[in-house]
Amino acid sequence: MRQIILDTETTGLYPLQGHRLIEIGCVELVNRRLTGQHFHQYLQPDREIDEEAVAVHGITNEFLQGMPRFNEVADRFLSFIDGAELVIHNAPFDLGFLDNELSMLQRPTLSSLCQVLDTLVMARNKHPGQKNNLDALARRYGANQRDRSYHGALLDAEILADVYLAMTGGQVGLSLHDGDAASAGNGGQAQETIRRLSADRQPLPIILPNADELAAHEQRLLVIDKTSGADCLFRRLDPRG
Repeated sequence: MRQIILDTETTGLYPLQGHRLIEIGCVELVNRRLTGQHFHQYLQPDREIDEEAVAVHGITNEFLQGMPRFNEVADRFLSFIDGAELVIHNAPFDLGFLDNELSMLQRPTLSSLCQVLDTLVMARNKHPGQKNNLDALARRYGANQRDRSYHGALLDAEILADVYLAMTGGQVGLSLHDGDAASAGNGGQAQETIRRLSADRQPLPIILPNADELAAHEQRLLVIDKTSGADCLFRRLDPRG
């Protein structure tokens, strides 16, 4: 299964008002693994960038001077995404701009060329009533380690890849109810998926703590024990398991 995680940056919010693409960023997943292959391109929009947009992504008109126009990179972009499922956060926004650029070249829309998965719709179904923008999801799934002083298409595509994998990985229950055939079928399929994905992975090394680390750990337990009124849970665990 080949998927392309895609994001864009633009001169403003509305392509029907003449706003244009200024950056496309894509990363490739194959069988839910990042391959290291990516497509990244800044674009000359032939119009001014709104100040509000610059405040978000930090891309200026001066920076884009000399960059290629979309028609110069369209074939390379379409070749990169060919045959893949597109994974996009708030897909109508990015598709609106990409389809607008393609229509000016009399090319088919992306949704007619590729399947599209909108992770914003997925997140709203999974986390109703919560913030589900990319920043919020990155914090929720621990994918916010990168500097995001400014948004960027490639950076956001990389973050979205981490969020998508975390959001769709889930936790598989291994206990099955005898009388539930549907649960048994889904559980068996999930276990088979785990077995298949793990088959080519090397065992993780076991790294034992050294004396200094053990001493630091013991000191931390003493502090916890003191502040909790001698009720440190770790000290009450049976070391024999």
